[in-house]
Amino acid sequence: NNDPNGLVFHEGRYHVFFQHNPYGWSWGNMHWGHAIGDDLIHWRETGEALYPDRFGTMFSGSAVVDWHNTSGLGRDGKPPLALFYTAAGNPTVQCLAYSNDGGQTFTKYESNPIVEQITPGNRDPKVFWHEAGRRWVMTLYVELPEKKHTIHLLTSHDLKHWTVTSHIEGFFECPDLFELAVDGDATRKKWVLTAANSEYQVGDFDGERFVPETPKLPGHRGRGFYAAQTFSDVPAHDGRRLQIGWLQAPSPGMPFNQCLSLPLQLDLTATADGPRLAWSPVEELAKLRGQSGRLTDVVLKDGATRVMDEPRSELLDISAEIVPLGASEVTFNVRGVPIVFDVRRQELSVNGHRAPAPLVDGKLDLRVITDRTAFEIFARGGQVYVPLPVIAEAGEQKVSIAAKGGEARLPRCEVWKLRSIWE
Repeated sequence: NNDPNGLVFHEGRYHVFFQHNPYGWSWGNMHWGHAIGDDLIHWRETGEALYPDRFGTMFSGSAVVDWHNTSGLGRDGKPPLALFYTAAGNPTVQCLAYSNDGGQTFTKYESNPIVEQITPGNRDPKVFWHEAGRRWVMTLYVELPEKKHTIHLLTSHDLKHWTVTSHIEGFFECPDLFELAVDGDATRKKWVLTAANSEYQVGDFDGERFVPETPKLPGHRGRGFYAAQTFSDVPAHDGRRLQIGWLQAPSPGMPFNQCLSLPLQLDLTATADGPRLAWSPVEELAKLRGQSGRLTDVVLKDGATRVMDEPRSELLDISAEIVPLGASEVTFNVRGVPIVFDVRRQELSVNGHRAPAPLVDGKLDLRVITDRTAFEIFARGGQVYVPLPVIAEAGEQKVSIAAKGGEARLPRCEVWKLRSIWE
């Protein structure tokens, strides 16, 4: 599997569609698979939602609930669940499918395509309702001549007829555009435009044009995290902007290949340089926590290693705070994978992959979540997110922590064993 598609909350459940090949371990034969969950953690796969057709194979897209039945595709007074996808044939076009049974089955719109080919390199429609403009908006990747990467913005009143209103250059594939409150303050909202590699800009959006206020900013700081998408129609009382990405983590020897990231909460945090995105695992992950071990206000001596006897597991959730004191390095060894904070460089290194992580008030907060084919690391309140495909040493192992070049203090360090999501 690869890109997550059609992330949407509908009738009390989360839906995750995903582009994948149901016939083989490698890329090809693109369909949309479908999984449903109640809590963002446990999922039930339901089979194929979209099959290739005369327009081509099924490339990436999105989903919305058409609450006011603007499309006229609803039935019995219920809003339809609508999917938007790229049919990657010749020409390459954008299409619509809909469901009136809660996402159990989907019907492709009889008058597809809803957007004719703009250029052969147009794909990945992300649709959302713009309340102020009282209409739908689509962000669409379009490659213009001379390989110029652009995101086109289109609008519609009925999900079936679309008009191009503007475009912005510099972003490649799988666009997403959403509004976030700075530090949770509803009176200070900004729009965020992002794309496949998770680079982003913060700015304003009037329903037709996005006007950036920042240069293009780096998103994740890891490797193998791509084509992330945020959920549509998360209830207003929840208030979270939720995201899942494709985690390019091969699974050698297994009958599946690649995976999706943890569900992530996105926040917009005020900094001295302006508002910046922060990533954190959703709070529901705590449902998987089991046995734990804790260190409180421990001083690590130069060259000494502190081993946590419990818990031992392949699946771990680690939360810690580091105060370097005189240390030049502080290292967590997790299943043979070194996670090193280089004090002089103010960098975090995960299995040799480096990411900037400056101290805040002399401290670094760290969250490490391990799986069997990938680690996901969060630091600086989530402003540093380091996803990384890695196959660590197998078996239940202890976590160890060491200081080098001087002392370091751990005000806190807690490690939880995680249960598998698979019952």
